[in-house]
Amino acid sequence: MNLKSTPANLAKLEKIFEEAKYILRYEKGTFNSGYCVLEHKKVVVINKFLNVEGRINTLMDILPSITLEEGFLTPESQKLYRQVVDSRDAAEKAAGGEEENPSTETPA
Repeated sequence: MNLKSTPANLAKLEKIFEEAKYILRYEKGTFNSGYCVLEHKKVVVINKFLNVEGRINTLMDILPSITLEEGFLTPESQKLYRQVVDSRDAAEKAAGGEEENPSTETPA
C-alpha cells in the first residue's frame, strides 16, 4: 500500500496506535530497523531523526505485527488498519508464491 508522505497521513497512522492504547514515542537511539516495540508495555519507540516518509513507512511496518482490538478503533481508523494489513498480507503472499517451487522430482 502506498500512502502519500503527508503529515495528515502520519497523523492518521498515529491515531490508530493511540486508539489501540499504544504509546508512540519518537526518540533517538540505536535502532537497526528504525524502531523498537515493547509489546508488554504497549510502547512503540521510533527513531526521531526519520522524516515523514520514514515515519509513515515504519508505522506501516509495525502495524500488522502488533495485536490490537479493532473494536477500539473508529471506523476511519479500522478502514486504514485493514488496508495496511491486507496490503501487507498480499505482499507476503506474492513474495511467498515466487519463492515456493515445489520439487517435481520423483524418488527412483
